[in-house]
Amino acid sequence: MESIRMNKLLFFCILLLSVSCKKQEDAPDMGYSYFGLIPGRYVDYDVMEIDHDITQFIQHDTMRYQLRTVIGDTIVDNSGRIARRFYRYKRQNTNENWSFSDLYTAIVEGNRAEIVEENQRVIKLVFAVSKDNEWNMNAFNLGPNLTCNYINIGLPFQINNLSFSETVRVEQEDFTNSFVDFRRKHETYAKDVGLIQKYYKDLKINNKDSLNIKSGKELFYNCIGYGMQ
Repeated sequence: MESIRMNKLLFFCILLLSVSCKKQEDAPDMGYSYFGLIPGRYVDYDVMEIDHDITQFIQHDTMRYQLRTVIGDTIVDNSGRIARRFYRYKRQNTNENWSFSDLYTAIVEGNRAEIVEENQRVIKLVFAVSKDNEWNMNAFNLGPNLTCNYINIGLPFQINNLSFSETVRVEQEDFTNSFVDFRRKHETYAKDVGLIQKYYKDLKINNKDSLNIKSGKELFYNCIGYGMQ
């Protein structure tokens, strides 16, 4: 009898373990790792920033520099939530040391990944990462409604001799069929890294010509390295 009871107990334990493993295998990947919210994680970028204004002496002012973002320790954000410090450092080139630029906060709360930048709360990603998901990135600030969605989910991506096995692009705005306005914005994220590329154009143009610019801004980030501090 004792042997029978032991065999039943052993069978029951194996069954529980099998069910537990099966549940873990079946658990969907929500995509949280695309946000790269790992303490000590840094990402470096080459940045090009262009300010356009034909009423100024320098009508098309171009700045090039390097940017480093670093995930830090916890902080209370402007909504009273426990978030992560999101440090930003700048330098002109690799011959210079990094200089502190500003401090944002980053948080994953529920199904949202947010950054508070210059006191503006922006929804960068929502989870699960799926082509069916849409969201307004400016839902918590006074900015215009920008309906975002995912494309190229899980695809490899190469930039500046860096290879990323799984990435996703967030389409933020594509308003280019206008005679006077040109707005094109998207960001690409890599698993376990975070943002690796940013493309931002918000322009006033002449006669539907995106190269004939009256005013506006262009901003481009391209990842050149990442790691842990």
